[in-house]
Amino acid sequence: MKNITVYSGPMCNFCDAAKRLLSRNNLEFKEIDVSTGPGIRDEMIKKANGKRTIPQIFFNEEHIGGYQELRALEVSGNLFSSLK
Repeated sequence: MKNITVYSGPMCNFCDAAKRLLSRNNLEFKEIDVSTGPGIRDEMIKKANGKRTIPQIFFNEEHIGGYQELRALEVSGNLFSSLK
């Protein structure tokens, strides 16, 4: 199974929703808070091809997108197959 990384920030409803979605599907993830250090947001932006909003979600090094893209994977039934 691929590793899941969620770049998030404080007081972010979409970040919270993404983490809840992963948790209710019993998926472990690594959370990186972009507000905790210099350069973390820049790292996220570079990895996410210029996307600046949070959350930004990755399966291994594959950029999935934000909460809406993650939710679309869940609704379509493709969440677990995307993690293989």
